[in-house]
Amino acid sequence: MAAPQTSLKALELRGISVPGRLSEVTLSLERGVVAGLIGPNGSGKSTLLQAAAGLLAATGSVLWQNRPLETIPSLERGRCTAWVPQESHFEFGFPVRSVVAQGRYAHGDDSRGIEAAMEAMKLTSLAQRPVNRLSGGERHRVLLARALATAAPLQLWDEPLASLDVRHVLEVVSLARRLAAGGATVIMSLHDLRIANRLDIAVVILDGRIRALGPPREVLTPALLQAVFGVKAVTAPGMTLELP
Repeated sequence: MAAPQTSLKALELRGISVPGRLSEVTLSLERGVVAGLIGPNGSGKSTLLQAAAGLLAATGSVLWQNRPLETIPSLERGRCTAWVPQESHFEFGFPVRSVVAQGRYAHGDDSRGIEAAMEAMKLTSLAQRPVNRLSGGERHRVLLARALATAAPLQLWDEPLASLDVRHVLEVVSLARRLAAGGATVIMSLHDLRIANRLDIAVVILDGRIRALGPPREVLTPALLQAVFGVKAVTAPGMTLELP
């Protein structure tokens, strides 16, 4: 008799705790989805992403594709996951292309992957520009391009839409959806609830705990927004923005 097959999860967090920041967080995400971490400042969104990426000490278990994170060699981690930090400080003036190329270190030299990532983030014309002379939005696009260059199946993005103009916001969301369609899982923290409604899953965090999880239009109810953000949701005709 064949053994039952185990569903392959992109990411599992089992009882993750960080003193004063996260408390017994459990989360399971399938492959091929775009999930948004939503909550007020200081709720634990960035901490959750850092724990999922293995960037800080936490109790509990983190699994990537059913494998405990601590069992995955560091070079393989670079092929499995990509991390986009919230801050985009660059002390040295490395060319943009060199920074994006860092995403390929676990794969070896691959000019096509680098160029494709730069093109996706509209950075080709800035390839030789010192990264520390870019605007905040441009630097953030460099970080996203570096993450894309990894071709990692698990993409962890902390506030990827910060500092971006409205067109680039829509392009990043469209990019995340294309990655998911190709089998990757994208998890991003964000504040814009209009953008959250474009994603597959909303993960609502408050005081270091997950308070709600599911399709955004089902989860982000007026009652929940009142409880989490202390605001009253008003239903009214509004502006919808799309890429041409």
